[in-house]
Amino acid sequence: MRKRAELVDETILRITEAAVRLHTTLGPARTTISAVAEEAGVTRLTVYRHFADEQQLFAACTQHWAALHPSPDASAWAQVPPVQQRAQRALTELYAWYRENAQALLLFARDRGALPAAVRDTAAAMDAAYGDALIAGAGVRGAARRRLRAAAGHVVSYPTWRSLAVEQGLGDAAAVRLAVAFLTAALPRPRH
Repeated sequence: MRKRAELVDETILRITEAAVRLHTTLGPARTTISAVAEEAGVTRLTVYRHFADEQQLFAACTQHWAALHPSPDASAWAQVPPVQQRAQRALTELYAWYRENAQALLLFARDRGALPAAVRDTAAAMDAAYGDALIAGAGVRGAARRRLRAAAGHVVSYPTWRSLAVEQGLGDAAAVRLAVAFLTAALPRPRH
């Protein structure tokens, strides 16, 4: 029984790793169950025996990839005041993570519509948490908060990093400086 359980676990891991390889080289939209089965060296039936549907496979794939490529911890940023210094640290960490994972993130962004809703929702929640962490304690309300939140959401997004660092050719440090300046411009000016 124990040996059988180990074989099942090994098969599940092989299938999951095959899905990760294909998602990060071809992209999720171009990855089929047949391709995953072939990459893992199993049959389609074996894939479906362990993963009832593509959503379960996506969940396992996403969890496995995230464990191998942990994203920056936004809760650590809250300890860094003021907003500009916090943004400098946060975006330096986040943009380095984007660079390390650029190929996979490009494919995920390209294929966003093909991702299960739960995966899209998780990604959106992570972006929102990063944006909120940047402006925590800024003490703004109403329209000023919406403007600051929009700026924070913009600078933490993968497409923003990609535009600045890849398409426009800025190094990550220069991209961070520009993004911090953009965020700072959205902060309300003190009244005199």
